[in-house]
Amino acid sequence: MLPYCLVRPFAFALDAETAHETTIAGLRLLGRSGLLPAGRPLPDQPQVVMGLSFPNRIGLAAGLDKNGEAIDGLAALGFGFIEIGTVTPRPQPGNPKPRLFRLPRAQGIINRMGFNNHGVDALVANVKAAKYRGVLGINIGKNFDTPIENAAADYLIGLEKVYAHASYVTVNISSPNTKNLRQLQGDFELDALLGSLKAKQTELADRHGRYVPLALKIAPDLDDAQIANIAGALRRHRIDAVIATNTTLSREGVADLPHGQEAGGLSGLPVFEKSTAVVRAFVAALAGELPVIAAGGVMDGAKARAKLEAGAALVQLYSGLIYRGPELVKECVAATRARQYQR
Repeated sequence: MLPYCLVRPFAFALDAETAHETTIAGLRLLGRSGLLPAGRPLPDQPQVVMGLSFPNRIGLAAGLDKNGEAIDGLAALGFGFIEIGTVTPRPQPGNPKPRLFRLPRAQGIINRMGFNNHGVDALVANVKAAKYRGVLGINIGKNFDTPIENAAADYLIGLEKVYAHASYVTVNISSPNTKNLRQLQGDFELDALLGSLKAKQTELADRHGRYVPLALKIAPDLDDAQIANIAGALRRHRIDAVIATNTTLSREGVADLPHGQEAGGLSGLPVFEKSTAVVRAFVAALAGELPVIAAGGVMDGAKARAKLEAGAALVQLYSGLIYRGPELVKECVAATRARQYQR
């Protein structure tokens, strides 16, 4: 495999979404070729989180492989876990193009993809075909045309269909690119949604004879009262983890850059401080009752370690891979090994 420093100029010469699609297609072909190791994570001391054993603390965040098409290719990069999706009950094209923009001077990305995916049945078929047997998270969402008052029905469909194939399931209520989705973070809406999901999880655990943890993915754009309310709901409903965070609507530090005013969620380095502050706040509010998985702005090993120092149990990568390539995984695993990291 060519070093990423040689590949990146060609990838960045393409528009961002074409580069993304080309990367997924390449990883899919490599995964099927048999030329890559079958999902061997980089060595570390296993970490038990949500009752699952993670070979290392560094995982892939949802959004890169929305349809689970490149699981085996991604597994060869050494991740301790992989999260695919967001997937919706029915296929949908997402928002109009262009909808994905790089901000190289800030090491940021703005996207307004809108949960473009092939639907949950296609994702499940891809998971069944994959050779990967490591920790696999599946991230579920609602269809764009499902009224927000009926959103729970979409999440329940998603949970039921992916349950048997996931190590854990993430409930995404924090994308800024599906109209009104973040309303589900409100007090009443969140209580109702989590109550429904927990009841369905209990039913499915009995049916399958296997407990699959539930994680909630939240936004970085939360005030102290919202964090306290969400933490309370997570504890009341015995949700298994929280993922902090999704992309931000803030344009602090990027507003004057090319594409800096594009609509959508901002990820990458510009969100690091904000998302890490939210990690700290949730760690404090949850008082150890459930783990926090950190995502947002991890561009090097030091930033991965900083997420753990903020109290996170695990760390996810996405935008950093666009700027740094596969070497980032190895660097972050090394920086967060138990013998080097002390909380």
